[in-house]
Amino acid sequence: MNHFIDLTLNGIANGAIYAALGLSLVIIYQATRVVNFAQPALALIAVYLAYAVYLATGSYWTGFAVALASGTLMGVLAERLLIRPVHGRSPLSAIIVTLGLLLALQGAAGMVWGNGDYSFPYPMDFRGRFSPAGAFGLGAVAVVTLLLFALYRFTPLGLRMRAAALHPESARLSGVRVGLMLTAGWGIASAIGALAGMLAAPPFLSPNALDAVFVYGIAAAVLGGLESPFGAVAGGLLLGVGLSYVSGYAGPELTTLAALAILVVVLSVRPDGLFTRPVARKV
Repeated sequence: MNHFIDLTLNGIANGAIYAALGLSLVIIYQATRVVNFAQPALALIAVYLAYAVYLATGSYWTGFAVALASGTLMGVLAERLLIRPVHGRSPLSAIIVTLGLLLALQGAAGMVWGNGDYSFPYPMDFRGRFSPAGAFGLGAVAVVTLLLFALYRFTPLGLRMRAAALHPESARLSGVRVGLMLTAGWGIASAIGALAGMLAAPPFLSPNALDAVFVYGIAAAVLGGLESPFGAVAGGLLLGVGLSYVSGYAGPELTTLAALAILVVVLSVRPDGLFTRPVARKV
């Protein structure tokens, strides 16, 4: 029984990371109908910058703040410089752009910081049934989810962002600066992606440190539904717990296969995800 509880708590802690990354993907997909395959690379650069600040100042939390700020800035620049020019074209065009950005940023990280592992200490203990590090990750994702809910539901900015994403032409006729709202969505999503990177990267940092986490983040987003921020969070937590059971009872080498199997089964039954209502579209 203790082993089951340990696996459950560990799965919740890992699921919070998957939920954060899945949430960042859903925000961008809602705004631009693009799956941002460059998200792990944007998060990776933010984490490397945080690591550089940590080495210079000795303060993890200063680096943490720099990661969120740099993640936001990179998301804004990516949307303005790379996504905006192909917006409105074939969805494949934007996907190719994000894949190119992924490869470019990973290559740049390898050139600047090398391909070796760096020791990136975490300010909290990983040990224990539900470690302080796990509690912080879960709490951070909970706070972000609540803030996003409040933003979209109760603030004029959030309402304009929703209008720009759902009905861009009508929003533009109503005076909403649609382009600015889409840029804001990319900035917010990239900041959340940087948060996921900071939660996932320690204790070792390398150019491929976030690749596996990104796979699980995509699985979380699709599992919950690419139209549902709440679904991405719930999907991440469910996936984290499920994979923890697989790792604990069947072996860690089966976790990636299990994630793909869960994804295939859910999409076969609910193609729009577990927490998204099917919507009829005219073609």
